[in-house]
Amino acid sequence: MARSKTSPADLQEYLRGVRYPATKEDLESAAKDSGAPQEILDAIDELPDEVYDAPTAVSKASSEVM
Repeated sequence: MARSKTSPADLQEYLRGVRYPATKEDLESAAKDSGAPQEILDAIDELPDEVYDAPTAVSKASSEVM
């Protein structure tokens, strides 16, 4: 899988208002509701399927796969 050029900070811009703990599907839904571009949705799709307990957990996971 190709690595995304999206940074964890870019990703968080579209995840404001997410209620944690949140699943990957919750993150995808929030990003879509925020009008995220496809690049952001693709970056979320690359995240591991798990429950994230805080924005920092999402940032950490995204930095490991991006």
